Amino acid sequence: MQRVVVGLSGGVDSSVTAYLLKEQGYDVIGLFMKNWHDDSVTISDECPWLEDSNDAMIVAEKLGIPFQTVDLSGQYKERIVDYMFNEYEKGRTPNPDVLCNREIKFDVFMDIALSLGADYVATGHYCRKAEEIIDGKPVYKLLAGKDINKDQSYFLCQLSQEQLSRALFPIGELTKPEVREIAKEADLITADKKDSQGLCFIGKVRLPDFLQQKLQPKEGEIVQIPTDFEQYNRSVPKFENKEAELAYFSTKFSYKQDDGKIVGKHQGAHYFTKGQRKGLAVGGTKEPLFVIETDVDTNVIYTGEGKNHQGLYRNVLFVSNEELHWVREDLALQTGESMEVEARIRYRQSLEKAILYKVENGLYVEFENPQSAIQEGQFVAWYINEELLGSGVIS
Repeated sequence: MQRVVVGLSGGVDSSVTAYLLKEQGYDVIGLFMKNWHDDSVTISDECPWLEDSNDAMIVAEKLGIPFQTVDLSGQYKERIVDYMFNEYEKGRTPNPDVLCNREIKFDVFMDIALSLGADYVATGHYCRKAEEIIDGKPVYKLLAGKDINKDQSYFLCQLSQEQLSRALFPIGELTKPEVREIAKEADLITADKKDSQGLCFIGKVRLPDFLQQKLQPKEGEIVQIPTDFEQYNRSVPKFENKEAELAYFSTKFSYKQDDGKIVGKHQGAHYFTKGQRKGLAVGGTKEPLFVIETDVDTNVIYTGEGKNHQGLYRNVLFVSNEELHWVREDLALQTGESMEVEARIRYRQSLEKAILYKVENGLYVEFENPQSAIQEGQFVAWYINEELLGSGVIS
């Protein structure tokens, strides 16, 4: 009998995951990961992890499976939280959920599962896994979930073949309403529980509050860049080759303080990200202002009026070799090669047509249409049909 360790989070998705595996005849063990201790930054007095671990325990009891809590807060702080502060300090925007899957659920947690004699680790992600024998070796594929509205393959875009080989995603074939229906029929306490919205496992945290613990506020100026800023209308040079063209279009606009007018003050450029509209507290414009660039060195935020402001858009981005990852190692591009794909630069964004170009020091992703708020530090992931082939950190 094969043993599976399920990461029970106290939500409906992981509860149904455990239930389905039990039905399929696996020897199932439920583990709740406790990744955060510091209650000083959660918004409310309720203690989310206590409530969640309690729900997870009740589900495990109902299913008659062994259950325990593992405390991973040390590794979580080191690998996720410290990394996040570090990235924000550099003016980049990290994606803690992608990292949490790569570093915690499918690494630290997987090691614990294997030490318990598990053959697999299962999570309640809306995605699917397939396997094909290529050149005599099994190759694992990461596919989008059947529920298009809930597809979470993007969050798993950094998994390796080794990690995928031991992963199971039992609800990937289902839609969210079907998952809730199964939970009701199985009489699981989590059937109607709302989806969690906080940072992966930290609970209900407001990001600025969280960041303020580490990153000191410092007042700076908010500058509004006009729509007729000269760089937007520059004439495009003739390029020697495709790589020169890609390098040109992947370079973001650079601003100085006197390129626009000062319209307000802020409490720290490192609290803001590109494309952000809330929290600027500047009035008097016809359309809302959006952050088009932050400069953490001079502590200035550059904004533009309206969501169509040219400063928000770019159609080429770059990923360096160090931050390039292929789920399908067998399909990795060599220098000089290109590939037509569909890609997204954030979770829930619809897939957009793009071409990958592999160059010596990394990979360019050229989108057919300009993309809004391409943000350094976030992940770009690319697909062919329903399969996620690889990903990288936008540099």
